[in-house]
Amino acid sequence: MDTSRLTDEMISPIKKAVTTLPEPTLNALKEAKEVEEDGARVQLEAILEAIEIGEQEGIPICQDTGTPTFFIRVGSKFPEINSLPEIKAALRRAVQVATEEVPIRPNTVHPFTGNNPGDNTGKRIPWINWSITEGEEFLMTYLPKGGGSTNMSQLTMMTPGRGIKGVKEIVLERIASMEGKPCPPDIVGVGIGGSASIAVDLAKESLLRPVGVRHEEEEVAALERELLERANRLGVGPMGVGGETTVLDVKIEYDYRHPASFPVAITPQCWANRRISLRLNPDGSVEEVER
Repeated sequence: MDTSRLTDEMISPIKKAVTTLPEPTLNALKEAKEVEEDGARVQLEAILEAIEIGEQEGIPICQDTGTPTFFIRVGSKFPEINSLPEIKAALRRAVQVATEEVPIRPNTVHPFTGNNPGDNTGKRIPWINWSITEGEEFLMTYLPKGGGSTNMSQLTMMTPGRGIKGVKEIVLERIASMEGKPCPPDIVGVGIGGSASIAVDLAKESLLRPVGVRHEEEEVAALERELLERANRLGVGPMGVGGETTVLDVKIEYDYRHPASFPVAITPQCWANRRISLRLNPDGSVEEVER
């Protein structure tokens, strides 16, 4: 594989990820503006103006350009599967170059020294979530997750006896308590089951689904719809000023849990629901897939 080509071809998608929004998210924000009044409408107008400026001028739509994270699904028969270390290095170089060229605010800081390398990389940053699947495709989603919304994440090791009713209570109480801190209207990711770390991973993974796309299992999809409706009755509203639109969507992923524990993880994504999904070809070229 020509990994230098991969580095070069990743610059444009990374730029697109931080300077535009996926169409489903943008449409949801526009629809929210039409039902809001007064201060809530003003906030959404300001958000939509920032998005328009970002796209027209090729600059980030928000000053918080997030932590660079890749979710990668690679087929076991991908022709260049032996090149994964080189691909990882190429993605790291792409983040470094994009940080300078877009430009993107450097957000990675050493937790002990406070040192900022200035290129959005760190010991293991950009963070890469790898999963091996069947087939020959190499699919990746770049998710620059904002720090302000990430700060509102929560893990609850719930008493199993509370069941799904308890899950609903925890999610809605958290959305209400966050108020305007995660820059609503948000997309709220919920991870249920597994262990503590698995639940947190599931919550972030759920954010990869486009706004409006429900879980493939109807029981989970019904819970997503219920939480979305009830969250928007809380009245937090855009940027916490009150209104009809507190969240744009609620996403849920789950896995089986130990009988003695019931993890519930919540991670919100702010209105700047930035991400881009790509297919990597064996020659090092990339092409955009569904956003």
